[in-house]
Amino acid sequence: MYKILTLNNISVAGLERLPRDKYEVASEIQRPDAILLRSFNMHNWPIPDSVKAIGRAGAGVNNIPVEEMSKRGVPVFNAPGANANAVKELVIAGMLIAARNLCQAWEFARGLEGDDAAISKQVEAGKKNFAGFELPGRTLGVIGLGAIGVQVANAAHALGMKVIGYDPEITVQSAWQMSSDVEQAAGVDDLLARSDFVTFHVPLVDATKHMINEERLRLMRDNVVLLNFARNGIIDDEAVVRALDAGKVYAYVCDFPSNLLKDHPRVVTLPHLGASTREAEENCAIMVADQVRDYLENGNVRNSVNFPKLYMKRGGEYRLAVVNANVPNMLGQISTALADAGLNIVDMINKSRGELAYTLVDVENEIGQECLDRIAATEGVLSVRVLQATE
Repeated sequence: MYKILTLNNISVAGLERLPRDKYEVASEIQRPDAILLRSFNMHNWPIPDSVKAIGRAGAGVNNIPVEEMSKRGVPVFNAPGANANAVKELVIAGMLIAARNLCQAWEFARGLEGDDAAISKQVEAGKKNFAGFELPGRTLGVIGLGAIGVQVANAAHALGMKVIGYDPEITVQSAWQMSSDVEQAAGVDDLLARSDFVTFHVPLVDATKHMINEERLRLMRDNVVLLNFARNGIIDDEAVVRALDAGKVYAYVCDFPSNLLKDHPRVVTLPHLGASTREAEENCAIMVADQVRDYLENGNVRNSVNFPKLYMKRGGEYRLAVVNANVPNMLGQISTALADAGLNIVDMINKSRGELAYTLVDVENEIGQECLDRIAATEGVLSVRVLQATE
């Protein structure tokens, strides 16, 4: 029986992927095998040493101590793309909100007083203050062309916009899914200099913190619209407010309210709605539950932010899973230990990612404790598990 600890409310659609005859799932549980969460901040939270996997029902993992988990040999899974459509729709909505001054116009309309005739007169006199512009022919710059960025780029192109994108690490899969009409920018600065709208779909790491700052704001076109539904901190809010006040930036739409931003007349802040749809929450929960289950039961790795992607079809009743530092001769030592125990290897696969390496080995017979202890004691080995095949 596997024990799963939930640190946030996880969609029932995802929890149903964990059969009750194999899994105990609860928000309070002792010595869990895995943890499922959404936004719970795990930094400075005592993570039990029994944990073998962590699953984030969403894309970003800033709330998880990934580096610490890597040192423990614990994979951290996420759900890239599961919320892509939800975020894409919000970005498109944000562009329309900014271009047509919808929030300001709505506030104006809500404040109208008098009888209907008086209101009608005020509308005709005031509507000129909210005149906007249309999207076709405008240029959208998309920074980050993963699952979300590609969908945003394609949707904007379908609306008649010119789209340029930048992502130095774009995957082949993303490139295949993106419209051939999306132009590749030479770099961030090139993209900023040519865009009327800029949207961000990158994680918050050292390289992206305050990617948009005072210096880069000066590179942009006048009356640019900035949209941030990725992570707070990618944009230097204080620099943007100064650019708004100076008339350089036309509008700023983001998912991260603050005292600095929430009352500014040219800023629209939303309460972190990017993935807040029923469909996105279900998709994220299903994806991450499936991935954690496959890892616990079969050792396979899909969509981990710190482990190499690895899948091996079952070739024997007993499977050995070894996580270790990426150092020479580790496979040789594992193979020798199995051979000395009289175990015949049916199949084996090894992959590495950075300083981590991960190996799956299928053998015909049961792996004894002495063999396991020998492998676990090998210098550089972080964790060892035996996964017996189940129906």
